[in-house]
Amino acid sequence: MTTPTSSSKQQTFFISSLIILWYSSNIGVLLLNKYLLSNYGFKFPIFLTMCHMSACALFSYISIVLMKIVPLQMISSRTQFFKISSLSIIFCCSVVGGNISLRYLPVSFNQAVGATTPFFTALFAFMITLKREAWVTYAALVPVVAGVVIASGGEPSFNLFGFIMCISATAARAFKSVLQGILLSSEGEKLNSMNLLLYMSPIAVLVLLPATLTMEPMVLESIILLGRKYNSMWFLLFVNSAMAYSANLTNFLVTKHTSALTLQVLGNAKGAVAVVISIILFRNPVTVIGIGGYSLTVMGVVLYGEAKRRFK
Repeated sequence: MTTPTSSSKQQTFFISSLIILWYSSNIGVLLLNKYLLSNYGFKFPIFLTMCHMSACALFSYISIVLMKIVPLQMISSRTQFFKISSLSIIFCCSVVGGNISLRYLPVSFNQAVGATTPFFTALFAFMITLKREAWVTYAALVPVVAGVVIASGGEPSFNLFGFIMCISATAARAFKSVLQGILLSSEGEKLNSMNLLLYMSPIAVLVLLPATLTMEPMVLESIILLGRKYNSMWFLLFVNSAMAYSANLTNFLVTKHTSALTLQVLGNAKGAVAVVISIILFRNPVTVIGIGGYSLTVMGVVLYGEAKRRFK
């Protein structure tokens, strides 16, 4: 018979394992993206995003339809399908923009810019829904933006195009989260994140395929050549794509078994861990000003989360 103590230990071990897997998947896909796009001669961010979305579509089908990890939720109307398609296109833009930025920016700076997501979320929420937060909550966003401005000035590897793509990706990610809350707000249209990914991924592949053929026409020839030159490339591409799905799956599971607040706190720490690991692996130069700017941004994100919780 299982005692309450052993049951509690098992639950703690399960949640800890989920968090470790979530960290590993998120940081792993980020670092592998950077490695493939910058160090491997693989210069096809749109195709890479299509690989991610293809893996998400395949593994989502296996997880939901075959393994039944979560119940399958059906699309109820054409209107709902149109809404999901719109979210999918915005999601594509955010992922493609993020992958393009990794070709030009170090992971550390990429994460610093990505940490400004709460600023864009609050901005779009106000512009679209006229939803107002407490003044303290908006005040907490000042160090979020100021930190990135400082980090930009102190970034030795700063690239304007990469910075624009990173900011665009961050804004698109925030816009998607706000739009998702609006478009799928009715009880009959609500989908959990795993079912939403199941429907969004194939649509994303259909959008990215013509974009890849148009904007990266030499991709197949180049990939075959790279595959012959580097025997591990196909394996890394598969692992990278599988990690992209694992990051989404573990994000859902960690939220389900802990809370959204816990996920937010862990996410702040994850960004810092990713920065440290990337600096060690890629040895990109950093300055005291850059580190100070990123630290200020993370501090602002933490304050924003706490202010939003208290003054909800």
